Amino acid sequence: MDQKVYDLINDQINKELYSAYLYLSFADYYADEGLDGYANFYEIQAQEERDHALIFRKYLLENDCVPKLKAIDAPDKTFNDFLAPLEAALEHEKYVTSLINDIYAAAVSVNDYRAMQFLKWFIDEQMEEEDTARDMITKMQLFGDDKRSLFELNQQLAGRVYSVPTPLQGE
Repeated sequence: MDQKVYDLINDQINKELYSAYLYLSFADYYADEGLDGYANFYEIQAQEERDHALIFRKYLLENDCVPKLKAIDAPDKTFNDFLAPLEAALEHEKYVTSLINDIYAAAVSVNDYRAMQFLKWFIDEQMEEEDTARDMITKMQLFGDDKRSLFELNQQLAGRVYSVPTPLQGE
């Protein structure tokens, strides 16, 4: 594997684990505010981000590369309203999309077709993640000031269940 592609994928493991920490901090904020459905949503998001790290790790191992795990930074965001974590999530997902794009560009530059194929799942996943983040912002902007509507949104999110991502199924 090309060294730059390896380095970017290895760094992505750390970035995905940081994302899990970040989303756990969002879950903690919402739990503290009494919005257990939003807390559930972000707890599951944290699980998904951890899974993404495992998928990148697995890819390196399957390609005879040893992952080098790094320290994970602590999240540093604080929130003053229910909308702020949702906006931070969209901003973060856009950042993660840029990281995936950078890995893909590095793979293209060295004709690493295997890495390009592997990254397709993440490209599709990021499109879905950004769409979900935008949708949550829109709903909070439309209904968040109405306590009954916020209760209903919270109830919907409480029903979200974790599912193992396709690349890890059968593990």
